Amino acid sequence: MKKIVMLAAAITAVSANAATYKIDPYHANARFSIDHFGTSSNVGGFYNLTGELQLDVEKGTGSIDVTIPVSSLQASSQDFTNHLKSADLFHAEKFPEMRFVSTKFHFADKKVTEVEGNLTLLGKTHPVTLKATKFNCYQSPMLKAEVCGGDFVTTIDRSQWGMNYLVDVGMTKDVEIAIQIEAAKQ
Repeated sequence: MKKIVMLAAAITAVSANAATYKIDPYHANARFSIDHFGTSSNVGGFYNLTGELQLDVEKGTGSIDVTIPVSSLQASSQDFTNHLKSADLFHAEKFPEMRFVSTKFHFADKKVTEVEGNLTLLGKTHPVTLKATKFNCYQSPMLKAEVCGGDFVTTIDRSQWGMNYLVDVGMTKDVEIAIQIEAAKQ
């Protein structure tokens, strides 16, 4: 029992030192690119992301919980956007949002280098590792608060989440994802 109480106190102390940041929906998006039968790439993006970041750069700890509204999806035309939102792909009516919840932050020289977590898409959850291509914290002259964020990339196998549209006729399963996040200290 004593060990449990000490562990709970340690977790509370770590959480108490971490600052809370709210995701800025104006500076956050998730975009994807998928090869289209070896000729070009189809792209689209999600906007109005919401969520919260806990970060303690000095201790090298962090967590993030991001909600991605499927209704915000935009592609090259309204017809293509509507198809992407259909049951063939993102099935927006049944699954109106995606969610990424971190499980571990990695740091080097007080900069976030990777974020491991779980991506929920189409009702299924699988692990994903986001690699930071840049990360920084700065004092925002507009928000009058510290803002932290960065650019992150990963490649997923969409079939893990059951998104198998056109896989049987040769379209790739691999989807490149780029995420930009900025969050303001609360």
